[in-house]
Parts: sequence; structure tokens; C-alpha cells
Amino acid sequence: MPNSFANLNLPTQQLANLGNLGYKLMTGIQAKALPPALQGSDLIGQAKTGSGKTAVFAITLLAKLDPQNFAVQALVMCPTRELSAQVATEIRRLARYQPNIKVVTLTGGQPLAPQATSLEHGAHVIVGTPGRIGDHIGKKTIDLSQIHTLVLDEADRMLEMGFMEDIGRIISLTPKYRQTLLFSATYPDDIKRLSAQFQRNPVEVKAEALHHAGVINQHSFLCEKPHRLQALEILLAHFKPRSAVIFCNMKVGVREITEHLDQLGFSVKALHGEMDQRDRDEVFVQFKHNSFNILVATDVAARGLDIEDLPCVINYELPHDADVYIHRVGRTGRAGKEGMALNLLTDAERHKLADIGIAQKTELDYEVITALPKAALSPTQPNNVTLRIAAERKEKIRPGDILGALTGEGGINGKSVGKIDVMDYAAYVAIERSAAKQALACLLNGKIKGRKFKVTKL
Repeated sequence: MPNSFANLNLPTQQLANLGNLGYKLMTGIQAKALPPALQGSDLIGQAKTGSGKTAVFAITLLAKLDPQNFAVQALVMCPTRELSAQVATEIRRLARYQPNIKVVTLTGGQPLAPQATSLEHGAHVIVGTPGRIGDHIGKKTIDLSQIHTLVLDEADRMLEMGFMEDIGRIISLTPKYRQTLLFSATYPDDIKRLSAQFQRNPVEVKAEALHHAGVINQHSFLCEKPHRLQALEILLAHFKPRSAVIFCNMKVGVREITEHLDQLGFSVKALHGEMDQRDRDEVFVQFKHNSFNILVATDVAARGLDIEDLPCVINYELPHDADVYIHRVGRTGRAGKEGMALNLLTDAERHKLADIGIAQKTELDYEVITALPKAALSPTQPNNVTLRIAAERKEKIRPGDILGALTGEGGINGKSVGKIDVMDYAAYVAIERSAAKQALACLLNGKIKGRKFKVTKL
């Protein structure tokens, strides 16, 4: 098959791991970008979130890693903490075919000292934000002199956030003859200048995201500003999404909506930039685990949030930039599945909808919110509960160990166990609500790999 990973001449163990992870056929960006990238060429990949670009640079950098050399050999820079965590997780998954590959995440929101300690013990790959990587350079806790692969992920977003100077300083400390892979959803002049400065004869590839415009059904509704919360209730009552992300432009709106929906009986949590990193991570994990139904977020989640099957995105307020809108609605309708985007706007915001339509090369219509037939609100409880296990990544507890503890002596049916995420400071497991009490007792009274851990229901 032309889009088979087997055509890339990858090691047998890596191909087996790709198959186990569900990588059946290459996406458009993977088919176009992986051959030149694996040959060592610099690359400019124009691809939106959801296109499968992470696997492009992960497979490329892993192909050149020397597991015996615990120097930093690959560096991935991302615009946000959330995207960094997501990318690091995927690199670890794709690296399972090789033993002892260490991936360290360097982002803000956490103290420098533990990160510096982790770096002292060596790392093959660093994934992080330019600001925090720059902090470690200033403290001389990181050595970039042996890097062979440099990745700039969502470069347009990093430039928008003012990271150009940090990026330049970091790249200046890497070897001149490295491979540089640059990925950007858009290709403005700033990206062209960045490429000209740091890349050598890059191959340019362009591919669409996994979702297409026709897969996301967009509906816009005009409402009065003082009655926006009531308009949101009408949307939830009429469309009844089983799960949704509601985007706001400001954290004040996030708090207001979260409190309002909570009072109405919805299973809802907030996500915004002022939360500390662990709290944000736990919110992400619980949402992925289907442990609550509605996430209310600022655009801090627009790029990093990666949910396999999110049926609905609601723009409580339209963003000021059409590209931000595209990234927001790109959370739904992924991998060929049908998604829905619901937008609320006031008279003063109609120009934003027009700008979004221009960016999509289509005319977006709207209707008055009160035209929707009346329906009753029907909040539902999420299917799962998330348990937090106080086991740090360095303790080498793996998902299989947790699953074994639950389904072995614990007697939990394997079908009742959902996603398991092992993070730097804790592990999280999703359990069907009906089995949560039994699973909690099992983990509290039993052992994982012969050891007892503190376990909490979130």
C-alpha cells in the first residue's frame, strides 16, 4: 500500500510498535514529510493541528538517537506547556521499541530545581517551551552541543507569543550541521524569515489536517450580550452534546460559566492560564478519561488539547483572530469523525464571523438564538471516574502494572478500566463509575509491583 509505514524502511520493532499504537496508514503530512525527513533534509511542514505531524518529527528524531549516549540529541520547542506535555507523551509512546529512551519536559509552572536534577541524570530528548529552555540555559543546567535534530512545532504560534529572541538564542547554541524541522499551521513572512535564518535548503510540504471542513458542522447564533449565559443554556438544551469544550476569551468568563453550569447540575471543570501546572494536567487527564463532560477553557487549551473523540466545540465568544477559531474548532471532527462547532455572537461581533468566513473561503450564516425550539436541560453524569496514584514516573510504574493490579487480585473486569496515563509526578487511571469504589479499595489495600501507593479519587 502506498501510504504504509512499511515503505519507510523502518526497523521491524518500530513498525510493530506503530501497529500496536494504531498507526495503520500514513496521513497526508506523514506520507509527504517522512521520506525526506528520514533522509536528513531540513523540512518546512505546513500542517494544522490534527494532521499527524507529531509522528513525523518523533519518528525522524528517534531514528537517529543513540540510546547509549545520554547527551541531549534532540530538542523540540513548542508554544505552550500543554502542547509540550502532549508531544513528550507521544514521543515516549513511539520510542517504546527502543529501551531506556529518556524524554524530559521543560516548561514553566514548575520549579527549576527538579527539572535540573532530571537533566543531571541525562536525557536523550528535550521537549519544552522556549522561555523555560532559556531559563535552563541561563542556569547552565542544559547542554545543547550534541543535538542532531531540532524541531520547531507550531512555529507561527511561538512567534505570535513573542518567542523569536528566545528561539534565536537557543538555536545559536546547537550544532551548525543539525537537521531542523519546522512546522506551522500558517506560512506568514515571519516564518519565511525564521526558516531562512536557521534552515538549509528545506523541503517544503503541505497537507490538510485529518479533519476537513465538511466534517465539522458549524452553527452560529445571534444573542444579546446580557443574555449570553441564557443563550448557552439554549444551545446545551437543544443540541445535548455528550461532551464539549466551551471556549472563552478571558478567564473571568471561564469562571462565570463554570460556576453557572455547575449550579445547573452539569459535570464541568475550568481550565485557564492562572492555574498551576499540576492542576491543569489533572483537568486535561480527567477530560480525556471522560470523567467530566464539559471543559470551559481559554485559548490556553486551543492548541494543546488532543481528544480522540470530541463531539462538540462551543465558542461562547468568537476569538479576535480567524486562525484561533480554526484551532478551536479543530478539536472536534478529528480522524474523519463528524464534529460540531456552535458559535454565539452579538451584533457587535458579526464582523468576526465574516472574517472567519473569509479565512475559510465560505460564507457563514447565523440565526437568532431564540429561533431554536425550546427544550429542557438534561445534564448527564460522565461514564468514568479518574483515580490518582501517587507514583512518579521515575519509579518505573507502567500502565500494564496498574492494569494488572486491578484485574488480577483486584478482580476488576478489564472492560471497566479505561485510559491510563503515567506522568512525572503521578499516574491516573479511568474506571467505569459503577466499578470505581471497588477499584479504589483494590488499589488502597493492594500493591502495584509489590509496593503500596497513596490513591485518591479525583
